[in-house]
Amino acid sequence: MRVQSIAIVFLVGIIPIVSVSWSLIQTYNQKAVSQRINELQRQGNSLANLLQSTGYLTNKDIPEVNSEIAQIAGIYEGRIIIVNNSLNIVKDTYGLEEGNTLIAEVVIKTLRGTNAPFHNKNRNYIEMTIPITHNTANNTTKEVMGVIVMIFSTKNIVAISDMLSQKTVVLFITMAILIFVFAFFYSAVLTKPLKRLRGAIEHLTEGYMDEEVSISGFYETDLISNSLNQMLLRMKNLEKSRQEFVSNVSHELKTPLTSVKVLADSLLMQENVAPELYREFLVDIAEEIERESKIINDLLSLVKLDKTASDMNIASTNINDLLESVLKRLRPIAKKRNIELVFESFRPVVAEVDEVKLSLAISNLIENAIKYNVEDGWVRVSLNADHKYFYVKVADSGIGIPEDAQDFIFDRFYRVDKARSRGTGGTGLGLSITKNAIHMHKGAIKVYSKENEGTTFTVRVPINYIA
Repeated sequence: MRVQSIAIVFLVGIIPIVSVSWSLIQTYNQKAVSQRINELQRQGNSLANLLQSTGYLTNKDIPEVNSEIAQIAGIYEGRIIIVNNSLNIVKDTYGLEEGNTLIAEVVIKTLRGTNAPFHNKNRNYIEMTIPITHNTANNTTKEVMGVIVMIFSTKNIVAISDMLSQKTVVLFITMAILIFVFAFFYSAVLTKPLKRLRGAIEHLTEGYMDEEVSISGFYETDLISNSLNQMLLRMKNLEKSRQEFVSNVSHELKTPLTSVKVLADSLLMQENVAPELYREFLVDIAEEIERESKIINDLLSLVKLDKTASDMNIASTNINDLLESVLKRLRPIAKKRNIELVFESFRPVVAEVDEVKLSLAISNLIENAIKYNVEDGWVRVSLNADHKYFYVKVADSGIGIPEDAQDFIFDRFYRVDKARSRGTGGTGLGLSITKNAIHMHKGAIKVYSKENEGTTFTVRVPINYIA
């Protein structure tokens, strides 16, 4: 990450400098050449008027005109050739071609009325032709009497451009060094919290999970630090729950067996036991066996739900009938505590579900609503649906769930009130089994609860199974 941040900052700083520098040099070259052409155009037009008015094309021995021509050529460090309409060279500031004939395409075009400046970038010169004209007798048209050919060097423009380029290179190198130094230190500041974070994670992997992660720095690293601490808290709670589960399950599995052994030994130690006492002891033994069986069944259910979705036995199922069946099975339990069990269906619902797993999930919710309820309370189960999902709501008038425990109730082996759960035969697996079963259907489950005011679980499951 540090290398990437250095590269990004460096490129972000350098690319604009290179672009602006190149653009400025190109703009200077274009403006300088354009300005030179305009100046030459004005000088050429002025000279053409002078040549026409003095009749220089027929009499070149005019000192003032020759001086003006030489002065212009000297100022712009170039060459001026004056050609009449017969293509004869009247004047050459270099003195090389006077009296000769100049047959050039640009000269012929100018005599015909078309001319344009030419800039040779490779050889660094500007060539332009200016017609020498005079009005005809009726002043309606102009006649071209000759042509001024002006050839001037642009080496001074190139020299200035080269000097600017050299200064730009020096500026570029200086800025590149400064930006690299800035990027180097900025990347160190940027990655320092992440290095501390990595060190903290390595410290945790070594087993020091009792220490909180505290990393000051950017806002995002603070969020990561908080998230890690929350994860650690959940891991600690989960580990604590696992340890408690092992202890509780060991106790729960051992207690029924101990009770059975004590009851059996009591019978064996007595002679001529009355049939009524036999029956009483056997009823107690049967209850302990049932208790043992329930714990084992919960464990097996959890193991089964840990398997992949390929083990789902999906079939089109009438959810109304499924809920009626679950409620019918649980009504005797509710009746023992005089708890009113109400089912409300808003519409018939047929969905693609695994009937066994969904029945187990809903049964756990309703059974918990009965177990953790008050005497003479109520449990209301409702079923509704839309075009995509069906919804099962289980509400009760029970003891409620503390707010600080609501984030953990779906964790395996977690029990809100361990003494009460042991009294009701709970193992802390029921809600974990329910959540797994709902998630295997690609559904969701939420809880709303307040202590001493009751709890409401809402289950949402797709009507069409999503593989």
